[in-house]
Order: sequence, then structure tokens, then C-alpha cells
Amino acid sequence: MSDSGRSGSGQGRPSRGGQRGSGDQRGSGAGGSGTGGSDQRRGGGGASRRNAQGRERNRGPQRNFTGNAPSQRTRRADPARLVAFEVLRAVAAEDAYANLVLPARIRQHGLDRRDAGFATELSYGALRNQGTYDAILGRCVDRPLDRLDPAVLDALRIGVHQLLAMRVPAHAALDQTVGLARAVIGAGPSTLINAVLRKVTARSLDEWLDELVAGEQDENKVASVRYAHPEWIVRALRQSLVAHGRPVGEINDLLEADNAAPIVNLVALPGLGSLDEALENGAIPGELVEGSALSSGGDLGRLESVRSGTTRVQDVGSQLVARALAAASLEAGTDSGTAENAGEAWLDLCAGPGGKAALLGALANERGATLLANEPAPHRAKLVSQALSAVPSDVWTVRTGDGRDLGSEQPAAFDRVLVDVPCSGLGALRRRPESRWRRTPKDLADLGPLQRELLNSALAAVRPGGVVAYVTCSPHPAETTAVVSDALRKRDDLELLDAGSALDSVSLGRGLGAGHEKTAQLWPHIHSTDAMFLALIRRKR
Repeated sequence: MSDSGRSGSGQGRPSRGGQRGSGDQRGSGAGGSGTGGSDQRRGGGGASRRNAQGRERNRGPQRNFTGNAPSQRTRRADPARLVAFEVLRAVAAEDAYANLVLPARIRQHGLDRRDAGFATELSYGALRNQGTYDAILGRCVDRPLDRLDPAVLDALRIGVHQLLAMRVPAHAALDQTVGLARAVIGAGPSTLINAVLRKVTARSLDEWLDELVAGEQDENKVASVRYAHPEWIVRALRQSLVAHGRPVGEINDLLEADNAAPIVNLVALPGLGSLDEALENGAIPGELVEGSALSSGGDLGRLESVRSGTTRVQDVGSQLVARALAAASLEAGTDSGTAENAGEAWLDLCAGPGGKAALLGALANERGATLLANEPAPHRAKLVSQALSAVPSDVWTVRTGDGRDLGSEQPAAFDRVLVDVPCSGLGALRRRPESRWRRTPKDLADLGPLQRELLNSALAAVRPGGVVAYVTCSPHPAETTAVVSDALRKRDDLELLDAGSALDSVSLGRGLGAGHEKTAQLWPHIHSTDAMFLALIRRKR
């Protein structure tokens, strides 16, 4: 049966009200949502209803009984909605990451591709828009939200996303969310959830947003509500646009791009993998970089090339910065190539969980170089080894240790060094929907010293004539240009290479327009990538 409750909007900003299908037919039998269509027992105009004395009841206009009648309410949890609820609970209660929890829950509950897509949109949408939905709920609940049971609040967020931003009929969203609550929380809370969600249905999303920002003159506060970003992140991204030479007027486009469901990017490891299997299963060739593809998702683990590690899920921004380092000129006036790479030693200073290390390892294998991948956390070092397992083992080594010490332990030992520092992750908000609500401005201040120490270690580890790629998944100047400027100011043996030109040299024949004052910044709203920052620093001879 068709199930329009399974066709989430899936792209861009939440749909602005009213884009719902004709009915959620899933489970319209026993225990289902009960739209009432052809089942005359649900008020369809069949036999008259009589009391115990045989008298006919409800004379007059025929009543249309719906699945929301007490005797017909759903008393079970729809599997796809249950998965979304479990993901939100893990994120809130266990500090888990949705992108790690969701695939495991989908497999655990045996969802097919269609239901997996619904669960994904519901999970990510509720998490992305949490701040806005909580503001709406604050107008519909008779107590502060922090006094609600956290599980009840998560169920409400799931209900609001279905009602305001997915093509789910209101009656199905209400019935199924209440059924979920009855099954996993209890009958008492389900009554509260039903009452609150009915209040939510009184307005479309656009109407709610207009009410929430009525009379507000602060542009950051308005954008925070309309685009579901904390105010401090809106301000930070405004600063970031200006710092990298972009018009501040792009802020709404950037915030909207953060809320778009990201397309899965694939990379075939050069010389080791092939995209043929992925392309045969619906992926399309990538437009930005060689050996890449775009997939609509689904269970990519079913592909042998993905299971073997020769084809990997990796944002194209990450692919570009790794390839740019591998192609950068080491000596002034020379070009990089296979002959020049032979015998080179490469270093990935902050390698976990191993995505960029795998791509660098494959490139090193092609060019006769070797790679040392460093990761301080033992469990993440194991992930790096797993990521590199598709690359011949004589090409790479994994070191478990503090990257800040490596420069002094192995000074001037490497030709190319990637230092992808821990950062706020403001450039990957679309892929990590919960992170926008976890991060605080304090994170920027706390991470700054670590980022500088790691860059200094990388500059100590690179040989004269070698190149360091400083990379962050954040556009914020405190994590990008400020860190690079500090390093250059303190030493006279360093020079910036043109990172924008380096990215163009490894892209598929079109200028990315990412360069600004010799650094490069990719953007979700311009390049459809994570907001990766790249600076290429060559140590002079």
C-alpha cells in the first residue's frame, strides 16, 4: 500500500506548511493509523449503531469516526518512528552521535529502504530543527520544557517535525506519535502529547515562525528562529563569511544549506577501488573531483566495494583538501608528480577516524611514497588501521601518540604533512545535526591553543622544502586564518602557497572560487561540500 507518511520532504529548509500527502495508509488495519477509507466499521456509513436495548444511537447527521477515537488509537510503535525516537533518546541521554546510532538502529529493526529513509529524515529533521521546534512547543505546553520528561520532549519533537515539515497527514502524525508514546513511555504522557500536538496543528510552520519573531528587530535572533541555529552560531557564520571574502548577505543561504539533507559522497581509492558497483546501484558521477560519486543513500554497506574499503563514504571537501596536499609543489619552481613523489614520506598528524588517511595512503601507494598516520586515542587508532586496510600494508604505519610531540620526536622527517585539527565542526552542521545544540562559544576558545600546538608540531615535522596542509571543518576565523597568521608571524622560514589554485588543480576542470588571500574556504551553499578550510604552508630552504 502507498504510504505518503513515508515521503519526507528531505531537502532544504523544512517545507513551509501544508505539503502533506493524501493519507498515511501504512498500518490502516488493526493497530494502524486508521484513516477510515474503506472500513465501514470506522464510521464509513454502514450498519447503524444500536445500544443494548436495540435502540438506534446517533440519529441525525452521520458521524465520521476516525482512527483517533479511543477504541481505535494506535497502541504500538511504528518501527520507523521508533527508530527516530531511539536515535533522539541516545543523542540526548548518552551524548551519542546520530550518524553513528541511526544505521545500527535501522539494521536492528530491519527497516526496508523506504522506511529507513523516513526514519532518517525524521531523526535528522527533528535534531536539526530542535531549537525552533522547542520555541513552538514552548507556546503549546503549560510548563517550562525543562520540566517535561526528556523522553516526552523527544516524542513531541518527532511529532512536530511530521506535522510541520514532512508530507505526513496531520491525523497520521498525531495517531502514530501518540501510539509511539503509549508503547514506549506510557498512557499518561500520551494524553499530554496528543493535546500539545493538536495545538501545534493550529498553525502552519510559516505562521508559527511569523508569530515567534513578531516585533523582533535583531537579525541574528530572527535567523536563529527561522533557520534553527543558536544565535552565537549565526553570528559566528556571519563573521566567517566576511573573513573569507564572501558577502555577509549570503548568511541565510548558508544557514539554509546547513539544513538541507546532505547527499552521500563516495570516493574510490585511487589505483585500488572502482565506482562501477556504486554507479550500477544508482549513484551518479561526482562533478567536483575525480573518482567521486554521489549517492541517494540507502544501505551502502551492501556494496562489496564499500565493505572491502576500496570505495568509501567521504565528503568531497575532504577529498579535495587531501588531493591538494598530494599535488602541492614542494620546491619553489617545481611541479609535483609521480617522479617527484617517489621516496617521499607523508604524515597525517591527526588521522582519526581515517577517511583522509585512506585517501592519502592510496595516493602514496600510486606515487611510491609512504604514510605515517598518527592518532592519540587508541580506539580511534584502530579505526585508522581499519580504514587503511585496503591499502598495501608496506605503504602505511599507524602511530598511537600525541601529535604535539611528533614534531620534536621526528623533526624535519616528512615531505608532506596533513594536520586536520580538532575543531568546532561548524562546517559540518548538515551532517551532524545534533552538534549545533552541543557546541558553545567556549569551544572556540578552548580549541585554539590545541590547534596552534598541532600546527607548530606539523611545521617542525616537515623538512625544508616540504608542505604542511592546515585543515579544519570550520570556517570560523578563530580556527582558520587566525591560527595560520599566528604561525607565519612567529617564523620567517614559512610561505603560504595559493590554496585556492591548488584546489582548482585537482578539481574537474572548473574553478571553485574558494581562494581568498592565498587560503581557501569551501562552503555548503556555494560548493555543496562541508565548509572545509585549507592553508598550504611551505617551509623554506
